[in-house]
Amino acid sequence: MIVQFETHKPNASSGIRLCHTSCNLLDVGTLESYLATVRGWLAEHPYEVIAIMMGNNNGDDTKIPATDYVAPFQDSGMMEYLWTPPSATMNLTDWPTLAEMIIKNKRVVVMLDYNADQSQVPWLLNEWNYQWQTPFSPTNPAFPCTEQRPPNQAEDVSRNRMYLMNHNLNIEVSLPGVSSILIPAYSLLDQVNAVSGNGSVGLNVQNCEKMWDRPPNWILVDYYNFGNFNGSVFQVAATANNVTYNDQSCCGTEDTSAAHALRSQGFFVASVLVGVFLLW
Repeated sequence: MIVQFETHKPNASSGIRLCHTSCNLLDVGTLESYLATVRGWLAEHPYEVIAIMMGNNNGDDTKIPATDYVAPFQDSGMMEYLWTPPSATMNLTDWPTLAEMIIKNKRVVVMLDYNADQSQVPWLLNEWNYQWQTPFSPTNPAFPCTEQRPPNQAEDVSRNRMYLMNHNLNIEVSLPGVSSILIPAYSLLDQVNAVSGNGSVGLNVQNCEKMWDRPPNWILVDYYNFGNFNGSVFQVAATANNVTYNDQSCCGTEDTSAAHALRSQGFFVASVLVGVFLLW
């Protein structure tokens, strides 16, 4: 499983906060508070492994220093779970198995997209040294499987690293006085998150597997509890892992699912993810 969010510091003296685009538009609290919630979940689920992928979105000229992330992880009690990589970059075969991480209780992988410094914070991974992504915030319902970030990466490098498949369809909206923004294509979620069909997450996984000779390690979707049935995105993940999935185990009824998704907009508007950990 993975969780992903943007991090911001509204000013030099503030703590790191979870905001979307700008803290003036959406601010759902501190990183420390959210991590404390995650820590509680980890304590209750001792056989789960998660990845935390953070966007350093404080502005090109004011990226948050890597060392500023240490205190929220320490003060939330997360440090005991953090996995530290053996090297500054890793290929597919270098990663530990899930079982090895569970046995050692190092069940959390933390990545930062920009401004990581592993010489000072070794457990805060520079995301692009370990994995790559298909086109980010896609507006194309064909969902191409090409490598976009990091830019200009050699194909042989991409073939030997983990990758994340972005499958969250967006619509560009223009607002008076500001640049355009992207919002989720909410009305199309049932098809976008479906097991099969044009534009579906299931078809996207199949296409990426054909292109790269393996399925994605991670799948990013909007509103995991929407699809052609509740939990359809988890069915796709299970199929990619060649395991069975109990479609009665997810997301409640359709009505309660919808309510949950609406309540979750504050934080997970574009950040609900399904992780596909492949057990190589």
